[in-house]
Amino acid sequence: MTTSPNAAPDQAAPEAPDAPEGLSTDTDLEPEADHSQEARAAQRELFAHTPGFFLGGDSRFGGSLVGGAQHGVSGGRVDGDVYLGGRTEHHYHGAPGATPNASGEIPPDRLRELAEVFADGPAFPSALERLREERVLILSGAHATGRYAAALMLLHRLGGTPGLHALSPETPPAALSTQLTRPGGHVLRDLPLSRNRPLRDTHLFAARDQLVKVDGYLVVTVESSPHLPGVTPCRWTPPTAPEIVRALLGRRRPDDVDALLALDPVGDFLAATDRRPAEAAAFAETLATYDGSREALARLADFGQAAVEKQCRDWLGDPATGLRDKAFLISLAVFDQAPYVLAAELADKLFVHFQRLQHPELSPEIPVFGPAADDRLTLARAVGEVRQESTDWGPIPQFVAGFLDERTPRVLLTEVWTGHPSARPALVEWLKQLARDGRPLVRTRAAAATALLADADLPSTMALLVDSWATSRSFGPRIVAANTLTLAQVLGAPALMRLLTQWCSDPRAARRWTAIRALGQLAPLRPDLAGPALGALATRAGVDASSEVERDNLTESAALLLSAGHSGGEVLAEFVRLLYQDSPAVRDLALAAFVRACANDEDGALVGWYAETGMYEADTARDMATLWRTALNDRTHTRPALNALRTWLYVAERRTDAALALEFLLPALVVTADDRKRLAHELRVLRAENDGPRTADHFLTLLHSAPNT
Repeated sequence: MTTSPNAAPDQAAPEAPDAPEGLSTDTDLEPEADHSQEARAAQRELFAHTPGFFLGGDSRFGGSLVGGAQHGVSGGRVDGDVYLGGRTEHHYHGAPGATPNASGEIPPDRLRELAEVFADGPAFPSALERLREERVLILSGAHATGRYAAALMLLHRLGGTPGLHALSPETPPAALSTQLTRPGGHVLRDLPLSRNRPLRDTHLFAARDQLVKVDGYLVVTVESSPHLPGVTPCRWTPPTAPEIVRALLGRRRPDDVDALLALDPVGDFLAATDRRPAEAAAFAETLATYDGSREALARLADFGQAAVEKQCRDWLGDPATGLRDKAFLISLAVFDQAPYVLAAELADKLFVHFQRLQHPELSPEIPVFGPAADDRLTLARAVGEVRQESTDWGPIPQFVAGFLDERTPRVLLTEVWTGHPSARPALVEWLKQLARDGRPLVRTRAAAATALLADADLPSTMALLVDSWATSRSFGPRIVAANTLTLAQVLGAPALMRLLTQWCSDPRAARRWTAIRALGQLAPLRPDLAGPALGALATRAGVDASSEVERDNLTESAALLLSAGHSGGEVLAEFVRLLYQDSPAVRDLALAAFVRACANDEDGALVGWYAETGMYEADTARDMATLWRTALNDRTHTRPALNALRTWLYVAERRTDAALALEFLLPALVVTADDRKRLAHELRVLRAENDGPRTADHFLTLLHSAPNT
């Protein structure tokens, strides 16, 4: 069961000021006995609330560079509403920086280019007939659905018009008729409407009268809006991405349509449900140039990533997107696949930081009421659904929101951090605020977001965020720092393992604590690093200056590396190797961590791994017996080892595979008569779990029949 993201804040002590640099003792650690969250519980919390792409498969994504060249939307010259297919279009507006909204005649070449790739759909004939009869048509639709391309083609198809003129969107609705002074077609793109600036039916009546006088036609495109009193707009719906791609290929390469659509990258691209017409058309153009080479196939495979990168740049770089909307997009990137209310609530806190940064002379203000959730998610190309989320009180329905393309959160956060450095002060303060939040999900997501930033720019992220958490006197920020470093290592951030190893010997105990905790959490996420992590912990354990708090932290982290056998027998072999080190402290770490790992009886614990896998590997079975015998015969660890063995025996009462594993293990632990006597005593006094049958009697009989080795 995970902790509710909306649980009450933890009753943690306020964060104390940092101690001066250079301390070599633990005076910069909190003195309380329950100074930190138990390592295993913290690890469960980390796994429960970390975004899914951290924990599964290869979480690294390629960029839009293939073979040294830029490909896809981000490298082309496609701009504006682009598309074609079952119902419409393809519109190239030219190079970036063009101003298609300016008043004046639209170049005929541009119209001819659009007409070559435009495909009629079922709605187009009725819209054309309505325009021919009424002379003025309001074409409404959602953002980026290609309504402008459709408007141009509606006017172009009328025929016989001397020209097509673009009107300024700043034209007031009441003055619309005064702009219609020339014959031919007129288009007004994305007329802004509001409660104080509606487009009324009377405005259209006046426009129609003027169009009759000059023999003209007008199409006005608008976002879906309630500010159209008395007006019946023509609703525009874009064709699907498969329709667009198939239609364009039918014009470009009619003989190869089916073969091209059967390519794996094409299927992957079209499988996404959020493809905008512009992306589909640009992808179709790239697909039309496919020549069967490996480089061409790589361009197709990379196209989706390039589209995501361009979308994120457009969101952040477009001055028409409000500051509050940008704050929501960033917040949703941090809280992707989490309750929507968290993304919305914390987006407004980020909005406040942005306002203070951009307008320091003004007092920040947050509108009490804002856009509806559906509208915000549409802008973000995201969806929401009600899911049963596990909490401390059982499953509770939550409205969870997430981007349609799972790559968006990482790309968006990287873009805001590296592409808009002026936003860093606000983002840093916001993430620090999240790290102090009482809700585990919020703290974990702050760590995950910071890990993404560290992967993009490690030096700045360490300096601005991670190091201040890692050197805090409070354990809460240090746990966030440890989680950040763990997740950054999972992402493959450069030099992280070297940094963690160095911090294990840092003069400041707080940094050492953070590094030790981070190393312990690596095994389930990066099993290949469990061995080096254990080596770093052992090196620190060999330093006599370690305090009791630090020794306990070392033991917890080393036990986590071994728990559940995430790293197979390799780490178990490393534990055996540590037994033969010259340093008593290193040997003590190995035994203490081994016993603590064995004492864990949760699902997937070490006993479960040994029963399922380890006992069938000769080297692993030998190493397991060696560690058990050594712990049982070490005066310091005998009692904890016997308690841990009881845990395994209780598990054997519930699991037949664990009982079989103990049948093989227990005889291997008998080397001397004292070994037999000690184990026999434990088996005799062991009470059955929940007053059930005593499986210990079976093991006792087995033990008496086993010869001394």
